[in-house]
Amino acid sequence: MSCCVYCIYTETEGAITIVISQQSPEPIYRQIEEQVKAALFSGELAPGTELPSIRKLAQDLRISVITTKRAYEELERGGFIVTRPARGSFAADPDRDALRERRLGELKAGLAPLAAEARALGLGEEGFGAMAREAYLEANKEHEDA
Repeated sequence: MSCCVYCIYTETEGAITIVISQQSPEPIYRQIEEQVKAALFSGELAPGTELPSIRKLAQDLRISVITTKRAYEELERGGFIVTRPARGSFAADPDRDALRERRLGELKAGLAPLAAEARALGLGEEGFGAMAREAYLEANKEHEDA
């Protein structure tokens, strides 16, 4: 598997790791966005932590500046980072409860079409739940292997 690993070093928390996979069906900007969000939610990335510049992250990950810019724009739009002109981008202090609720709502909305597809294929609630559990366990295993 082709992947690239980048660490954001912080003074207080050590480092957070961003792993980019060229084989993933997920766009690279979304991979960056999701990993920064996860680090904020877990407390691994403390509010106020300076993020690398868009150019620096792009250079280190060997990806387009446009890709990193898109990730940062999405993170800023979602309230996860704050960008200050001539100073850089910093991890925001998000309202974790509100953001978690919003993300859970997005997750549920994403499950609705999958549930409809399962029903159309004749899969019952129990079968759909089993598939969801299997996918969850597989995603956890991939995360632990990274």
